[in-house]
Amino acid sequence: MNILEKFHYCPVCGSRHFSANGPKSLKCTNCKFEYFLNASAAVVAFILNDRHEILVERRKFEPAKGTLDLPGGFVDVGETAEQAIAREIREETALNLCGTRYLFSLPNKYRYGGLDIPTMDLFFLCEVKDASALQASDDAAECMWVPIGDIHTEQFGLRSVRQGLLDFINMSGTLLG
Repeated sequence: MNILEKFHYCPVCGSRHFSANGPKSLKCTNCKFEYFLNASAAVVAFILNDRHEILVERRKFEPAKGTLDLPGGFVDVGETAEQAIAREIREETALNLCGTRYLFSLPNKYRYGGLDIPTMDLFFLCEVKDASALQASDDAAECMWVPIGDIHTEQFGLRSVRQGLLDFINMSGTLLG
């Protein structure tokens, strides 16, 4: 279901005259307010240890509960993508970030509450201060180090993470030199 179909009233004036104004916006004929559906920003981390193993989590909650994932999550209001990736890594793994390198982005749809929320997932190569401090918490049921060659993308529950892993594996020779 398109999330715009859930809006029935104008958020500015409360009018029911809030209707489609193209495929990505709604407009109020009463007060002329126009709402555009934009993607929510999300961040994803590729974290490698000294043995070039990648940090993988098992999802604790829906969507895709029990499947594999990479550390990450939504960017909070007023937060940069770099701040968000540091926060998400700390919340999910107890690791502290000491460096980031933006790699690429992928559009995605995040299924939540029966709706597909459009997201723009920003992927980062991240360095952590002390990988031995690893401890799963927050959205991560468990954390593990997996050799890049043992990654099976079909075990990852989110579409953009699967694609991001494929892209990362294809570029890892260049990145890890």
